[in-house]
Amino acid sequence: MEFHFSDQILDVERRELRRGGNTVAIEPQVFDLLVYLLRNRDHVVSKDDLIGAVWGGRIVSESTLTSRINAARKAVGDSGEEQRLIRTIARKGFRFVGDVQAQAAGDAVPTAGDSFEPSPPALPLPDRPAIAVLPFTNMTDDPAQDYFSDGITEDIITALSKLRWFFVIARNSSFIYKDKAVHLKQIGDELGVGYVVEGSVRKVGKRVRITAQLNDVATGSHIWAERYDRDLADVFAVQDEITEAIVAAIEPQLYAAENFRARRKLPDSMDAWDLVMRALSHYWRVTRQDNVVAQALLEKATVLDPNYGQALGVLATSHTFSAHMGWEAMAVAAPIAERAAVAAILADSEDPWAHHALGCVYLFARRFDDSLAEFEAALRLNPNFSLAQGYHGLALAYRGRWEEAARAAQRALRLSPRDPLAAIYCGIAAYAQYIGHNYEEAIRLAREGIRQRSDFVGAHRVFTAAAAMAGQNDVAEAALKELRRVQPNVSLDWIAKEMPIKQDSEREHYLEGFRRAGLD
Repeated sequence: MEFHFSDQILDVERRELRRGGNTVAIEPQVFDLLVYLLRNRDHVVSKDDLIGAVWGGRIVSESTLTSRINAARKAVGDSGEEQRLIRTIARKGFRFVGDVQAQAAGDAVPTAGDSFEPSPPALPLPDRPAIAVLPFTNMTDDPAQDYFSDGITEDIITALSKLRWFFVIARNSSFIYKDKAVHLKQIGDELGVGYVVEGSVRKVGKRVRITAQLNDVATGSHIWAERYDRDLADVFAVQDEITEAIVAAIEPQLYAAENFRARRKLPDSMDAWDLVMRALSHYWRVTRQDNVVAQALLEKATVLDPNYGQALGVLATSHTFSAHMGWEAMAVAAPIAERAAVAAILADSEDPWAHHALGCVYLFARRFDDSLAEFEAALRLNPNFSLAQGYHGLALAYRGRWEEAARAAQRALRLSPRDPLAAIYCGIAAYAQYIGHNYEEAIRLAREGIRQRSDFVGAHRVFTAAAAMAGQNDVAEAALKELRRVQPNVSLDWIAKEMPIKQDSEREHYLEGFRRAGLD
């Protein structure tokens, strides 16, 4: 992966920073800090984020962090006075603000960061009330408390998502607007929603103040607003009250008819909830380093509260996802994930994360019917769970039910149209189209997955095989070269043994694409 900005190139694989053809001397830790800022350039990263990613969560003094930021600025020709590329956001953290194009070395295939596509048209509204909950603003002076306001937001999204008569945009797509001043109309067009919830959180000692307001996108008006001043221990009750008020304002007749309160099992420990919210703030960044940090936090949460279903469910999911991305060996991840998922369901059978994780475990163990049953259970509990929608599509695809798989992947994309995980959903949709012998559509979807996330090997695999089957030999040859770069161990034998494709004929069909591309 290479990041191009101003007259400079940062090459991640070669660990080089070049300016005007000359290599710039840079310390390893400063290089890692730069990579993290570039990969997370779409949002402000807090000091805790940097310490977790670059120093592995160790205690680091303010002066050490400041010196590394200054060194990073100096390396890219910036300074604390100018802040042309690395900007300090007061009381929040840091952000790389320069224009960046990310591409794979050699530019053999489309890569993440390409921005040549025209702006997409506004998404049509679904047939249910569609709502997005934007990240609540952290009103304290401490950016390290962002995870707390993010956690409040995530819990409200989850509560609304469980109401099947609402269409709720997934967390990752809502959170792209964090720390951004964006007009309601733009949000409505980009996410395809009619309602937007905004709010703020201020935590001082054992007290918390939460404000929330519901906006009508079409008119720009406030439908409902409220402020809550409570003890910290009452934060879960406030979340329920906000959810109820939103439902009552949008669909009063449904609110009157349905008792939806208390559908979740609350943790025994507020500290455990705190750790899970910190973990989720890392998990959703979808990087290898952040996934490791999330797992460590979740392990701590389960020690504090061994029966906390969500903590166990997210822990299990983090391991199956890590294996799917190639960050962790499946043989290592699967038993850990299965133990955590089973424990999660025993602790709280209503937790969708637990059923999703067990569905993943069963899928890669080739227990296809059990896998589909678990994904369907997750979606009954949370019909708006985009991650489970996507992986339900993957299970259907490996089962050979490609048309259903394609529809499930498209539902995941609609639930979260602007999401770091969208590349994976594109890859799943591409594989479904490959099974259906629709090679041109498979190529289009795989290209889009690679454009959004150039390190996602699944999209590279489909792109390579589909291009070969479509007779695009030069494209297939270049795609295979790039596939070998991102997955050095790829081979016909690996695909035959490691990919859980149920039907022998479908496995042979996939292998034929790779043979034609030149894989052995």
